[in-house]
Amino acid sequence: MRNLGPTSVIFDLDGTLVDSEPNYYEAGRQVLAEYGVPGYSWADHERYVGISTLETVEVWKREYGLTAPVAEVFDAKNRRYLELARAATRAYPEMRKFVELLAGEGVPLAVASGSSPEAIAAILAGTGLDAFLRTVVSADEVEHGKPAPDVFLEAARRLGAAPVDCVVLEDAAPGAAAAHAAGMRCIAIPYVAAQADAPEFATADLLLRGGQEEFTARAAYDWLATSARPS
Repeated sequence: MRNLGPTSVIFDLDGTLVDSEPNYYEAGRQVLAEYGVPGYSWADHERYVGISTLETVEVWKREYGLTAPVAEVFDAKNRRYLELARAATRAYPEMRKFVELLAGEGVPLAVASGSSPEAIAAILAGTGLDAFLRTVVSADEVEHGKPAPDVFLEAARRLGAAPVDCVVLEDAAPGAAAAHAAGMRCIAIPYVAAQADAPEFATADLLLRGGQEEFTARAAYDWLATSARPS
């Protein structure tokens, strides 16, 4: 193993560490149907990949003319999502290997996600990743969600790390923008292949256009080692 210097690594959760987007889509489809909006499609869902659940519901209220309060719809979506997440959420195998590799080297690790604290805890526990990822920040805990840098800066603060020494792994354009705004390096693994040319991804230090199929723990570790700042 090579010295990674003062590097800390911050993971986005949904679509980066775990394949949770199908559960988010299904929760959204079911809840919108209950509130009188049928026909919510996967293409509709893709527009919200990378932004927080609260912001998603706020946009729904405007776009679909929902009469129910945002808080009510937000709570309904979170409840439905948690039911689905607890039943089945898959961690990407190479991401799991990467987390275990970094943890074994003593690299400080964190999760910074737009999901609720309850959803993050449920997924990390269900996948066993909670054994390695104990520093967790939800967008619900900061003033602004992605693409603002708040969640990443708070994760760095809790790790005791300087932003310049942090590397973010992200699957969505708003997250890549947030990492850039935070002054952190970024490995981008686009969840939606068609979005790989988004200008936000152009700011990433390493862009894997093939998404998770292109990501390997060993290659990511080697990239960290070659780009690390000396201790």
